Amino acid sequence: MGIDRFCSLDGSDPFWDWNRTWHSSNPDLTQCFQNTVLVWVPCFYLWLCTPLYCLHLRHHDRGYICMTHLNKAKTVLGLLLWAVCWADVFYSFWERNQGVAIAPVYLVSPTILGITMLLAVWLIQYERMKGVQSSGLMLNFWLLAVLCATVAFRSKILQALGQPSSADVFRYTTFYTYYTLLLLSLLLSCLSDSPPLFSQAVKDPNPCPELGASFLSKITFWWITGLLVRGYRRPLEESDLWSLNPADQSQNIVPQLVRSWHQECSKAKRLSETSAYFPKKSAGGGAPDEGTGQPVEEEEILLVKTSQKGREPSLLLALCRAFGPYFLVSSFYKIIHDILMFMGPEILRLLIQFVNDSSAPSWRGYFYTALLFVCTCVQTLILQKYFHVCFVTGMRLRSAIVGAVYRKALVITSAARRSSTVGEIVNLMSVDAQRFMDLVTYINMVWSAPLQVVLALYFLWQTLGPSVLAGVAVMVLMFPINAFIAMKNKAFQVSQMKSKDNRIKLMNELLNGIKVLKLYAWELAFRDKVSEIRETELSVLKKSAFLGAMSTFTWVCTPFLVALSTFGVYVLIDERNILDAQKAFVSLALFNLLRFPLSMLPMVISSMVEASVSLKRLRVFLSHEELEEDSVDKTAIAASSDSIVITNSTFGWSRTDPPTLKRISVQIPEGSLVAVVGHVGSGKSSLLSALLGEMHKHEGSVSMRGSVAYVPQQAWIQNASMRENIVFGREVKDSWYWKVVEACALLPDLEILPAGDATEIGEKGVNLSGGQKQRVSLARAVYCDRAVYLLDDPLSAVDAHVGKHIFEKVIGPQGVLKDKTRILVTHGLSYLPQADLILVMVDGEITEMGSFPELMGRQEAFAEFLRTYASTQEEEETDVTVEKKGQENGGPAALLGKPTSQTSVPVANSTQPALKGREGVGQGGKEQQAGRLTEADKANTGRVKLSVFWEYMKAIGLALSFLSAFLFFSQHLASLASNYWLSLWTDDPVVNGTQPSSRKRLSVYGALGLSQGLSVFFYSISVSFGGILASRVPAPDHAVQRPAVAHVLLRAHAPAGTW
Repeated sequence: MGIDRFCSLDGSDPFWDWNRTWHSSNPDLTQCFQNTVLVWVPCFYLWLCTPLYCLHLRHHDRGYICMTHLNKAKTVLGLLLWAVCWADVFYSFWERNQGVAIAPVYLVSPTILGITMLLAVWLIQYERMKGVQSSGLMLNFWLLAVLCATVAFRSKILQALGQPSSADVFRYTTFYTYYTLLLLSLLLSCLSDSPPLFSQAVKDPNPCPELGASFLSKITFWWITGLLVRGYRRPLEESDLWSLNPADQSQNIVPQLVRSWHQECSKAKRLSETSAYFPKKSAGGGAPDEGTGQPVEEEEILLVKTSQKGREPSLLLALCRAFGPYFLVSSFYKIIHDILMFMGPEILRLLIQFVNDSSAPSWRGYFYTALLFVCTCVQTLILQKYFHVCFVTGMRLRSAIVGAVYRKALVITSAARRSSTVGEIVNLMSVDAQRFMDLVTYINMVWSAPLQVVLALYFLWQTLGPSVLAGVAVMVLMFPINAFIAMKNKAFQVSQMKSKDNRIKLMNELLNGIKVLKLYAWELAFRDKVSEIRETELSVLKKSAFLGAMSTFTWVCTPFLVALSTFGVYVLIDERNILDAQKAFVSLALFNLLRFPLSMLPMVISSMVEASVSLKRLRVFLSHEELEEDSVDKTAIAASSDSIVITNSTFGWSRTDPPTLKRISVQIPEGSLVAVVGHVGSGKSSLLSALLGEMHKHEGSVSMRGSVAYVPQQAWIQNASMRENIVFGREVKDSWYWKVVEACALLPDLEILPAGDATEIGEKGVNLSGGQKQRVSLARAVYCDRAVYLLDDPLSAVDAHVGKHIFEKVIGPQGVLKDKTRILVTHGLSYLPQADLILVMVDGEITEMGSFPELMGRQEAFAEFLRTYASTQEEEETDVTVEKKGQENGGPAALLGKPTSQTSVPVANSTQPALKGREGVGQGGKEQQAGRLTEADKANTGRVKLSVFWEYMKAIGLALSFLSAFLFFSQHLASLASNYWLSLWTDDPVVNGTQPSSRKRLSVYGALGLSQGLSVFFYSISVSFGGILASRVPAPDHAVQRPAVAHVLLRAHAPAGTW
């Protein structure tokens, strides 16, 4: 049975009729087509997409949404649609019972549609149970159903108006009801449901509206309108920004890349190992046993040999595995966009044909115009979704790289730190990570550009014939030029990154040691060093600028040369080849489409070259050897009374370096105070580093129970308030905080600080003395309340009386850490009698071990240590007694004029300073402002003033600025002139089948294109060299007043040093 018999028993209703659809002034589709295709298309779409969609929801369960009024309305409308469809089915059966012959389509189509409506209702409820607030699948289904029903709706109205007697009242009624319900379902599908139960959006005070937005709002980006309106009314602040989506947060992104990278490293390690198998020998071939005389059966041997040159782990594969699946969505969008992009010239061709055909019905013009508008709108929506996915992927990629580099910097070994400077690490997290973010946006052009070029050449062949081969030849000739530019650019990028690493390293050392530099008046010498590196970098930038100008010249000229060569060959090979409006404008539209891929492909190749350099740098850094996680066992002595056990261990700073600590064996009971003494360089600090796991363990075992707090010999201070330095991000416990501050003798310091403990501490503690910094570092460790404390000579930077107070109140047997295990590296002899255990170290070995009386009785290395430091200790104590200093290194007590004794720290135990210190936390805004050292960067809001442009023009040079502006306008003027000249060319009259002035038109068109390319070339050079000239202008005074070191380093990253 054919399709015509399926729609009508007598075959009077054909499936398709061109005379009714296309060749008619009032087009309409046949009833057969309406009852089959227009009904089945939405159904097939939903049935085909449902399995994949259900699989997606099964693996992306967002929670459970309670039944809302919106969901109830959707369900009721779906059931009503199902009832209407089944009403048509029952009506068809009733007609057959009445003896009316009906076609099978009136039974099949309503049945399929009714079952599909039941599926839609089930999907609505399933989405609710999976936490879907708005469904794109259902919105597209209802939209497709409404579009198909709209055609039938128009047809039925025309039929009812033209042939009222042939209208079936029941079917017309059910169809109008069906159409009304479809419109309501489409309207409801545009709305978003409530968030799921226990959703993160419910807990977040300022959630991002993207997750809860409807599908229509997402594809049109309407959800961001509120932020845009707020930004239009007033400058945006940090509080106006929404919280990041969970998928975009670094705590979820960084582990993805780290896991993928570890998998790559493990895979590379497995592939770099080769196995050699030796089977066991037969019984007769073995050597005889001395006792029995029988041959010994040898075991099977499996040797694992590591190849000298193993496979390097691929960071690119790790990045693709972590972020590739989401990025593939952008490739899907890109394919659809590229296809829609070439529909524009074809619709334009049909529109021009319609204009030239006076006999064509007028509705075709409206149809072509509407089709062009819809195609452009859909193309724009898809393009913006493509860029949204690319930008989000780039953001995630950059965040993951920065996080991975930061984590790696915390765990690399000391040997690896020698090869990776601070400047290199900073560049990896800023410049190299940013290059990947920039590349991701246009990386799809690697395959999209050739596809667009092939499609454009195909349509050009259809328009101009074999003349398009001339354009292909021009493109082929341009590839070697672009390859040469890319190779040279890669070499320049490597050279520039080396110079930048050296410059950032020198700037970091210069800023960190600015005090010493100023005291010795080394400013000019270091300025010359920085300027020398900078001149080398600027020299490379000049060469890169010239290459960039050449590349820009080829980008602009290539599409034009392709068009010029194609048009030239077309009009010259045959005089009867007429360049009319249709060929010219359609070809020009295709050439404009060809311009973007030909322009972007060299840029993408250049960006890929830069990214390959960054990829290698990142791979090398991430491949550095890490500290061994199992060097210190945390579980071996869980049931023992000892807190630390070291058994016959040897440690070194790397695998290849000779051991620094040898034959270390010690057991430290829990809660004991251990003093580590020895001469300078004997390995005391190295012993603490070994306990922290920062040294390579050659042999032996190290076990430790409980968490660890470490106080380094050189205090580390944050650029934050005093309280923030001590609390260090932990929960503030007021009573414990003030007890720690009092024990660490910090109350007198809070007395003179402008804002008490809210006073800002400069970077590296520049406004604190050495003793104050050490006491803040000690207070931070005490506040965190750990089981084991490793103290690397924290009392060396304080005076003897302050050290005695800290020992009594914090470290000693009666201090706040009396129940903790404490390992104290010290040179203070007065503290040793109170130690439970003393370790004497000589040349990296523990030569003596025991209590103070035991070691005194042996008269060995410990006695020599006492004789060495006894005289120095007596001199210090004598000085303290004579001078009666109230503080160390210019601390607060002396400034207050309050005398102290040798044995106590004044006001440390009194209540008055404590109250004053507590008041410092709650001081007013003026006093807190007085305690600030650095100022946050303030960005101007509103329009950019003309004075800013004028200052930049003066920095570049007025002559060069005006020349750049002239060349910029010349480029656009030449482009407009060439298009206008081409339109005049198409209007030339045809004489005897030819255009007499074709050669003149072609020559002028080529001259205009060449002038455009030269303008772009010189404009690019002038702008690049102008930026380099502007970089030599010193920074304004307001930019260097009270800056933070991080801000200076951030500005130093800019290639042209912009402020």
